[in-house]
Amino acid sequence: MGRGRQKAKHTKVARDLKYFSPDTNYHALERELGGNPRLEEDLEKWPEYAAEDTEEDDDELDEDDVRTA
Repeated sequence: MGRGRQKAKHTKVARDLKYFSPDTNYHALERELGGNPRLEEDLEKWPEYAAEDTEEDDDELDEDDVRTA
């Protein structure tokens, strides 16, 4: 059989995926997205990691890094 049966199967699978809603554990998601509750304590222990601006910028290249052909 040809394209009709194949298309019907694909349509059925697509419909099943579109309306599929698994049980979501919102408490686990909130914990995961909430971040580290001990962040302030950790930053006090290691102040060198607390600096927002570092001297190394990955976005910008130094003149020595640029190679010319």
